[in-house]
Amino acid sequence: MTVHFIGAGPGAPDLLTLRGRDIIASCPVCLYAGSLVPEAILQHCPEGARIVNTAPMGLDQIIAEIRAAHEAGHDIARLHSGDLSVWSALGEQLRRLKAIGIPVSVTPGVPAFAAAAAALGAELTLPGLAQSVVLTRTPGRASSMPEGETLRNFAATGATLAIHLSIQNIATVVADLSPAYGADCPVAVVYRASWPDQKIIRGTLGDIEGRLGGGITRTALILVGPALAGDGFDESCLYAAEYDRRYRPQSAGSPWSGWTPEAEATSND
Repeated sequence: MTVHFIGAGPGAPDLLTLRGRDIIASCPVCLYAGSLVPEAILQHCPEGARIVNTAPMGLDQIIAEIRAAHEAGHDIARLHSGDLSVWSALGEQLRRLKAIGIPVSVTPGVPAFAAAAAALGAELTLPGLAQSVVLTRTPGRASSMPEGETLRNFAATGATLAIHLSIQNIATVVADLSPAYGADCPVAVVYRASWPDQKIIRGTLGDIEGRLGGGITRTALILVGPALAGDGFDESCLYAAEYDRRYRPQSAGSPWSGWTPEAEATSND
């Protein structure tokens, strides 16, 4: 049978994808990361499903649960918070399951940085200010950082930084980023994005530590960069009247003049 890894989203139960919901509803076994996945999502499990909270379990125990369900002929829904492509421990589980021949599928989820940006009502890539978003973290007990992946190096790019799993290191974050961004660079800390108890603290690199006041120690995302100010940026060419594009050609001599999706489909046959 198959282990279906599902990104369960950042917290709000309705930020689960339709595909994820339907897979959960089809699986007689569900393993979920109980420390971060809301229990409301478990309502999609079929009646009588075996539901296992993996928060207190080690990797060997989790794989044993999966193996037992597989040998019993059951599909398994394996729920992780956010999206599985970053900091999900997906890789180590896939490696173990591949070694013992258990098939898997992966369904993406809404990542925390996207939920945080939505809570802020912010676009993280504004023309003339930032066209890149760096997803990173500071070293912690669970994982060290490769030598070149430092906040100082990322700050040198001027990109918008989405710093995960690091609120406990806010002093280090400020110290490492201030030389490149400056003390007046906008910062936003979003605690438990999309959860009912979500909190947003805005400030700058110069004052964000004082604004936090020590009350938030986990489950918060730090966003840093000039784009967070939401002003001083250029308008993109995308909707400019003079911009020649496929869906809005501006002249008879345009390479897109006469283009239609049907014409392109025919030309590619």
